[in-house]
Amino acid sequence: MKHFAASLMCGDPLYVAEELRKLEEAGCDLLHLDVMDGIYVNNLALGPEWIEAVKNFTSIPIDIHLACVDPIKYIDMFASTKPDYLSFHVEVVDDVKKVIQHIKTYGIKPSIALNPETDIEAIIPYLEEVDMVLMMTVNPGFSGQKFNEEVIPKIKKLKAVLENRKHQPLIEVDGNIHSGTIALMEDIQPDVYVLGTSALFHNKDQSSYTERLEFLKRFIDSLEKEKSSLKSIT
Repeated sequence: MKHFAASLMCGDPLYVAEELRKLEEAGCDLLHLDVMDGIYVNNLALGPEWIEAVKNFTSIPIDIHLACVDPIKYIDMFASTKPDYLSFHVEVVDDVKKVIQHIKTYGIKPSIALNPETDIEAIIPYLEEVDMVLMMTVNPGFSGQKFNEEVIPKIKKLKAVLENRKHQPLIEVDGNIHSGTIALMEDIQPDVYVLGTSALFHNKDQSSYTERLEFLKRFIDSLEKEKSSLKSIT
């Protein structure tokens, strides 16, 4: 089953409560919340008090993505918000296991993130210890970037590594995800799609968030059915 995570940073900042209400009505699976320190990426976003207010307002599970150079510091800072998942970047730490264990001490599911240029080998030693892998399909920091197709072979490689393993963390993709880029991943469909401006929060039509999510569900189902039919022919 595929899941959709709404990148709340892409919503209307003046009407967050209304955005959350519409996302709940649409059956959104996760809220993807980016925490950016202005150092690892050239942007600032989402403090702990803001996220705690969101947590108290909605029943949608929270998925925090730390785009920060000092994950331990920010794990401690955001642990009180009790997210379901918390991602940190493999590129910024020397002791990956230490960070994973630190997340677990708070009863939070650890997730490990990697940028488009990072080789999948960097996370393979830690796959048994995390609950999710966040594959960035753009460089973190800003929405509206072009989807990096070079990530697709990496997702395929990750799926191959996980295929015969007992523990299989979810694979999440984030960065210009919409029907067109989902189609590019037809053969290696991930588990969680982070949706931002292009697929969910856009104002191109008058459709509701419910209609937009339903469209993507049907679209993914059609891709999977087409794939199954091709397998049966061959």
